[in-house]
Amino acid sequence: MEKNSISSFTEEALCDYIKGFGQPAFRGKQLFKWLHQKRVTQFSQMTDIPKALIEKLEENSVIDTLTIRKKQIGGDGTIKYLFALADGNCVEAVVMRYEYGNTICVSTQVGCRMGCRFCASTQGGLVRSLTAGEICAEVYTAQADVDGRISNIVLMGIGEPLDNYNNVMDFLTIISSDNGINIGMRNITLSTCGLVPMIDELAQRKLGITLAISLHGPTDEIRSGMMPINNKYNVDELIAACRRYQHTTGRRVSFEYAMVNGVNDSADCAKQLSTLLKGMGAHVNLIPINPVDGSAYSATDAKNVSRFKERLEVLGINATVRRRLGTDISAACGQLRREESTKAGE
Repeated sequence: MEKNSISSFTEEALCDYIKGFGQPAFRGKQLFKWLHQKRVTQFSQMTDIPKALIEKLEENSVIDTLTIRKKQIGGDGTIKYLFALADGNCVEAVVMRYEYGNTICVSTQVGCRMGCRFCASTQGGLVRSLTAGEICAEVYTAQADVDGRISNIVLMGIGEPLDNYNNVMDFLTIISSDNGINIGMRNITLSTCGLVPMIDELAQRKLGITLAISLHGPTDEIRSGMMPINNKYNVDELIAACRRYQHTTGRRVSFEYAMVNGVNDSADCAKQLSTLLKGMGAHVNLIPINPVDGSAYSATDAKNVSRFKERLEVLGINATVRRRLGTDISAACGQLRREESTKAGE
């Protein structure tokens, strides 16, 4: 019998689940606090839960946990984790230290099926999606390991968050709960390659998170060459969805733009990008890509990144250059997992 991932239940769902065992709803609230506030990993650690209920939970449920398979610490303080899941699959998370606190970049899937040609995550395809409890476990395990609270989350690791929509929505509900770790929605950023129907569905939830669009190309020709998803939802459709999102939520959308040498870093590209985003009050985050083995793409040099940024600003687009973190520790998304898989196959 397949057991239920009890750490994937929202508090409301957990109360309903417990009622199914003939227990009062308040037991669900107790369990939720044990799982997400005290962050226990075994039912036996729940000292105020009746023994009979503990036995029922152990028989029917599982707490999602993971272990640190590998850990790398960069010279800038960035920590890269390779986490092993209960089924033997691995995912990555990165903890980045900023003046305002610690930020964790989490994975939402094992592998990815989006096929972006500059990303190591997608090179092995999609294996499976993570449960809400497994995504939570990335945060909890990293926070237990680092010195200091994790205060911000970005869903930009392995996988496409909106391709794992329901589990990711449950994760957001759990992680922001007052009875859990209580990381506010405004401290969470979700990045998507552009699944238009799911962006529209997300907008209706009005969650208060920051939506980041992995744009990377200002035209269909350039973007389709980099990101196959553009063949399904083209640039105009994507930007229209972003404008709808802004109108519905009142939240500004940010755009991720990986700078690839000779592909999307020309003066013409800057002009096309400014035209595309005109009137949105958009913020563009320019990303000097980390090197990825097996990719034909190379990073734009720092001087050209600066010139591109200046051109955007002259054209009325707010732009920043993302600080490069972890280049000495295989920090490119999916790279550490790929290296470990290659070793296992030797």
